[in-house]
Amino acid sequence: MAMKIKLLLVTVLMCAGLSVSAQDWAKARLEKSPRHGEWVDVKNGSRTVHCFIVYPEVKDPSPTVIVIHEIFGLSDWARNAADEVAAAGYIAIAPDLLSGAGPKGGGSSDFASTDDVVAAIHKLPQDQITGDLKAAADYVKALPAANGKLAVAGFCWGGAQSFRFACNRPDLKAAFVFYGTPPDKAEMEKIQCPIYGFYAGNDARVSSTIPSAEKLMKAAGKTYEPVKYDGAGHGFMRAGEDPKDAKEANKTALDQAWRRFKELLGKL
Repeated sequence: MAMKIKLLLVTVLMCAGLSVSAQDWAKARLEKSPRHGEWVDVKNGSRTVHCFIVYPEVKDPSPTVIVIHEIFGLSDWARNAADEVAAAGYIAIAPDLLSGAGPKGGGSSDFASTDDVVAAIHKLPQDQITGDLKAAADYVKALPAANGKLAVAGFCWGGAQSFRFACNRPDLKAAFVFYGTPPDKAEMEKIQCPIYGFYAGNDARVSSTIPSAEKLMKAAGKTYEPVKYDGAGHGFMRAGEDPKDAKEANKTALDQAWRRFKELLGKL
């Protein structure tokens, strides 16, 4: 039990990078967005999954991207990340994978503290996570404004889940893994889309998994293209946006990663 608690604390510290409880800047940015964002509920069997969806301002049907939140749940920053994906021309849907797990059956925003959110995330059954993501994918892919192309992107804990979802969703066109760990060898063999990795140079816990993932993906005949950003820390996609505490290395990594992400999305 003590070892589990220790590992949980390490995960929280590595994922944090900055305070996630004070995201007024992300909320304010989201409120100023010119794009249409709304909440929708999708069904995974008897479960109801609360999702935030944002539409791009485009004239033709567009590809869709599932955005998987960090270990901190569907925060204002995670919703803002979905809005930024929509700004690039894609329908973005961000499911709250803690739907129903919060106090009185609520979701991420209903927990009393970040620690409570993290603890709840670690209790989620993997099959339930996969089912929730599949439900969100089915919903967004079937929208009249969608063109049928589907991708997934996730951050931190969500990065690992995006890698894992690629093992369980054969119609994905691409999976974007932001500082997330890989699945095991048997799962990798199920992947049918390219995996694009975004990793921090100062994040040995996660980045040290790259060589093994490269070897296993190559042996399985799969495409895996990781990029490591020197000087950046874990969580740089969020940490690099903070107007008060962003370090230069994180801001640089953020800019470079967004540029690469958008270029790759353009090739779907």
